[in-house]
Amino acid sequence: MKKLLNTLYVTDEKAYLSLEGEAVVCSSEGKPPLKLPLANLENICCFSYLGCSPALMGKCADKGVGLAFFTPHGRFLARVTGAVKGNVYTRTKQIEVFKSSALSLIRDNVAAKLMNTGRLIDRTVRDHGDSADIAAISSLLKERARTVYDETDIDIIRGIEGACAKKYFESFRALIRNDRPIFDIYGRSKHPPLDAVNATLSFLYSVLTNDFASALESAGLDCYIGFYHVQRPGRISLACDMVEEVRCIAERMVISMINLKMLDEKDFEKQPTGAVFLSDNGRKKVLAKLQEKKREKFVHPFLKQKIPYGLLPFVQSNLLAKFVRGEIEEYPPFVLR
Repeated sequence: MKKLLNTLYVTDEKAYLSLEGEAVVCSSEGKPPLKLPLANLENICCFSYLGCSPALMGKCADKGVGLAFFTPHGRFLARVTGAVKGNVYTRTKQIEVFKSSALSLIRDNVAAKLMNTGRLIDRTVRDHGDSADIAAISSLLKERARTVYDETDIDIIRGIEGACAKKYFESFRALIRNDRPIFDIYGRSKHPPLDAVNATLSFLYSVLTNDFASALESAGLDCYIGFYHVQRPGRISLACDMVEEVRCIAERMVISMINLKMLDEKDFEKQPTGAVFLSDNGRKKVLAKLQEKKREKFVHPFLKQKIPYGLLPFVQSNLLAKFVRGEIEEYPPFVLR
């Protein structure tokens, strides 16, 4: 288990949580039990199928400690609550904060996305020695990331993001070293994806967006109330907002899998309409690589602690929840270092 920002993450699939006095006890086969005072915790996120004791559930509900359950792969299952008091305060506060801080949140969100995209290109340039043309796009993205702070019109910021994304995806083929025609890409296509690269990107974006929806749910935030993406019934707008910061992780994975020849023609299916989707075998390959990536550790730029990538949506969601509740002055977006 790992404690970050007063949240306990139990990532051992065989762990069982129980109550001992005023402490939570984490037991796992072949390992000594670990104890942590409940008074030190705000939330517990459990990624174990074994779950926890009813006594611990009751104590968490009584003490106001959030307790959420997920599959080991991160899909949200349920959250334990006590007597129904509703989440009116948090939801009202979320709406108020997003309304009053929309401009600063959007600036940070777009700037982080553009900076991360530029740094992804930089890494590819270092690895493969690409031409000056693709390096120039990185410089453009990072320069535009700075200029969003000069803008006060949200629609103009949206225009900057859209223009940068168009330029980036028009040059995405230059980042791919696999010369098979199936991996040709001439821009971003979504509904539906029209080539193998876009099919893989769309699949990963969707998985990561749902990861954020689960994480936001565990942090007590309403993932349908966002600050950037247009809200509409059934759309998890806040998860769509948050995933913008980490799209670079999905894009880097796609580039690596294609360059290492982990994907080929048989991993895709072309529909009569022209749409291209991952085959069942292709999805398994991508999900296996994603799970491998989620176990990889890195130093979080704000926490200055090593965490696995799989916890990134939960850490960012908890940081946003702290901002909404007024516990920190501003939300720190995820920016690659």
